[in-house]
Amino acid sequence: MSQMSRPVLYVAITSHGFGHAVRAASVAAAVQELLPDLLPILVTKVPRWLLQSYLSGEFIQRDRALDVGVIQSDSLQMDLDATRLELEKIRANEDKIIAEEAEFIKNQGVGLIIADIPALAGKIAQKAGVPCWSISNFGWDFIYRHWGEEFQTLAQWITEGYRSSDRTFRLPMHEPMNEFPNCVDVGLTGGVPKWTAEEIREQFNLKTAKEQTILLSFGGLGLHKIPYQNLQYFPDWQFISFDRKAPDVPNLLKVTDHNYRPLDFMSVCGRVVSKPGYSTFSEALRVGVPIVSLRRERFAESALLLEGIENYSPHQILSQSSFFEGNWDFLRQLPDPPRSSEKPEKDGTEKIASTIVDHFSRLKS
Repeated sequence: MSQMSRPVLYVAITSHGFGHAVRAASVAAAVQELLPDLLPILVTKVPRWLLQSYLSGEFIQRDRALDVGVIQSDSLQMDLDATRLELEKIRANEDKIIAEEAEFIKNQGVGLIIADIPALAGKIAQKAGVPCWSISNFGWDFIYRHWGEEFQTLAQWITEGYRSSDRTFRLPMHEPMNEFPNCVDVGLTGGVPKWTAEEIREQFNLKTAKEQTILLSFGGLGLHKIPYQNLQYFPDWQFISFDRKAPDVPNLLKVTDHNYRPLDFMSVCGRVVSKPGYSTFSEALRVGVPIVSLRRERFAESALLLEGIENYSPHQILSQSSFFEGNWDFLRQLPDPPRSSEKPEKDGTEKIASTIVDHFSRLKS
């Protein structure tokens, strides 16, 4: 173990939207609850306020992108050409990135790397001489292989990176992840609400019945043109959004305080309207709020996520045209019941955190 007096955890995070940062920060926060002197180093380019909304303890943010994910203009529109070009840049600089990060890790006394889910993390770990544990329900190679011939070589490069990690915590709603070593299935991940439903209602003066309170949550990339004009058809309903560009509408609460997260409002809502995204779905499943989701084309994880909420949650699946061009009559219909009587475990964050704490305990001894 390092000569440093405190355990140091290096958290490699895909800087794609907010979802990967949310579940990785949730795990780091849970570890810090169990091991208060832990110093997490979160390697990501997401805004620091997002990490602070999950981590109440000390942490370092290393503002570096170790992978690309998908280049998008919003939560639904993908730019495949730009994605491929950025991937090629990282691949061309792979040796330099690995050397720099391995040196940083040694200098910081890092005892463990967790990755969600940059493929370079395993290679960095091998260079630095520390273990790497992956956390995900999919790999980026799974996404890229569906995008045609020009992505196949890049997908294989990503696959080889994942093979370099030492262990994998495989989350619900997953692809096979056959290339990931030593898979251990765990439950749903996510944070813990900071306030009770009663406290949220009081703080924001929410009077509408839960069934008529709707959270609009489209992740860090948002949507370009949410048809807010449809809220006029529901004057007695309460809508909640984190979209700072949303218009001022009488029945729309715009949450702009970064201390609050969509998770913190789920318990007061009758439904969450979203796009396919693991962290939103997982936190909604943990809280137990029904999910309304748009479809998302050409992103292979979406089918897994939609199947997951169809199985485990009261749900409605919308076409993009019905959301963008319709009058939102779907809100006047009851969600479909879950197809399965089985439910995924909700303790993924806690189980992963406990395993990480055990690892540092062994290092210390």
